[in-house]
Amino acid sequence: MANMHRNEAYDLFPQTYQPENALIGIARIAAAGQTVDTGHDVSFRSLKVRSILNKSISRRRLSFGRSINPYRGCEFACRYCYARYTHEFMELKDPEAFERQIFIKQNAAWLLRQELRDLKPDEEIALGTATDPYQPIERRACITRSLLEVLAQCRNLRLGIVTKSTLIERDIDLLQMIAARNTLVVHLTITTTDAKLARVLEPRAPRPDLRFETVKKLREAGLKAGVLCSPLLPGLTDKPGALDKVATAAKAAGASFLCAQPLFLKSCSRETYLDFVREHFPDLVEMYSKRFGDADFVSKPYARRIALMVHAVCRKHGLPERSSDAILTRNLGASNRDPELRQGTLFASMRPPSLMSVRPRIDDRSQARTA
Repeated sequence: MANMHRNEAYDLFPQTYQPENALIGIARIAAAGQTVDTGHDVSFRSLKVRSILNKSISRRRLSFGRSINPYRGCEFACRYCYARYTHEFMELKDPEAFERQIFIKQNAAWLLRQELRDLKPDEEIALGTATDPYQPIERRACITRSLLEVLAQCRNLRLGIVTKSTLIERDIDLLQMIAARNTLVVHLTITTTDAKLARVLEPRAPRPDLRFETVKKLREAGLKAGVLCSPLLPGLTDKPGALDKVATAAKAAGASFLCAQPLFLKSCSRETYLDFVREHFPDLVEMYSKRFGDADFVSKPYARRIALMVHAVCRKHGLPERSSDAILTRNLGASNRDPELRQGTLFASMRPPSLMSVRPRIDDRSQARTA
């Protein structure tokens, strides 16, 4: 393989190693990546990509137009994560590879500068749809910050960001610059207030109380920031009392909204999640087997019950609610108690985005070549 010894390739693809001419597409690009960092039981490799602003197609009909994921794979290791399948495209079949082998996209800021020129008027961008843009490696790699630096020079964009990380506080300065010229909505995913449950459910993510503090700091900085209590997990976090605790904490943090959606369990993540259930909540195994044995989605009656529960808790706490868990700037409920979130503000007509003195550096341009 290009730039790679046979033994290195076998270490990266221990179960699926094939001769170099058998790997194609993203698998071949991934295999050619170089080790750039290491962490506890995690390796980080470079990934040369042709594009950073991707068109989004979702079976769940999430209606964002473009998505950005600075990394492939995520260190947080959330047991329910639906994005594990993305590693399969790189011939990494072991579900744990998603959290153990992280790929860092190269030349991301340069690529974004070029691709923003083709963005359609009023088209939305979602940052962090498959992997967390603020996972721990971001402290050193700073890929997400480099992207925000580009976006801070733009006008009239619609940008939604989702993360579980308190690291987003580092970039409040850039987020304020973006919000001043664009529509920006930040989403903190907080699935439970129970720190003990969170530790086994989302092993390497910050504690829930720290995430609520981050929401508070973002709001104090004048940013639109709310809570995604998604997914709601049957038998664990889908009870009115559990959701009410999240809503209470969200309200105390000044959250702009609250959204909560049922668990969506793709086949690629089903066994990982069910292993978690078997280990920590064995009495729920039978119920999960019936609900998700041959289905990715919950039943319609269950979904309707959850929607009514979410509506009731939002109304109780005076929290605007989202109509979906899409990482959007739209579909954000208005509240008389929070004038900045009224429809007149969020649904204002957008002009085509324009870059302000954004010119690629010569060194960036020379490195932008991809396989």
